[in-house]
Amino acid sequence: MAEESRASPPCSRVLRPSLSLLTGSSSRRLSLVIRGVLLFLIGVFLALVLNLLQIQRNVTLFPPDVLSSIFSSAWWVPPCCGTASAVIGLLYPCIDKHLGEPHRFKREWSSVMRCVAVFVGINHASAKVDFANNVQLSLTLAALSIGLWWTFDRSRSGLGLGIGIAFLATVVTQLLVYNGVYQYTSPDFLYVRSWIPCIFFAGGITMGNIGRQLAMYECKVLGEKSHQD
Repeated sequence: MAEESRASPPCSRVLRPSLSLLTGSSSRRLSLVIRGVLLFLIGVFLALVLNLLQIQRNVTLFPPDVLSSIFSSAWWVPPCCGTASAVIGLLYPCIDKHLGEPHRFKREWSSVMRCVAVFVGINHASAKVDFANNVQLSLTLAALSIGLWWTFDRSRSGLGLGIGIAFLATVVTQLLVYNGVYQYTSPDFLYVRSWIPCIFFAGGITMGNIGRQLAMYECKVLGEKSHQD
């Protein structure tokens, strides 16, 4: 019996790292799901608020039978924007990790909130501010969007992903308008407004910053737990 009791500690020392490894991986999966849900909810909220601005100014027009009573938005807009926000917010830190370039520029919540405020302001300007023509509005919003990236991001991965998101989202929007799902008043870039890519670019940068901040907070929390263990 004494020999068995003396032999058991090495076995427990072997099992302990394995158990901690399993616990750590499950914690990471759970935190990933939580981050995705938070990003989805943020995207839904922003979609409801910003789409309301566009509808009130008759920038976007939906058929009357597809509008719901919640913020007068089509039912499919918030979940689609929420899903896109979750994908973008999770993709940014993954790309940073893959490239080996952790994003450390202005990594605090106050900077993220200012980024969100600037993005809302850009969207507000597209709906509320009257310009002489769409070209002048598009150039102004393009400068503001690049300024948002330079002020709150400045990473090559952020710029590349922002451009890719803007291109892909613009193509999808063109297809939706072409198929009569909704329409834009006074389109000047095929079926949409020429400043739409600027809004998508700024939105991608904003959700990427939120996703990066959530990922950094997750790493901090998991690191503190590992030190405690």
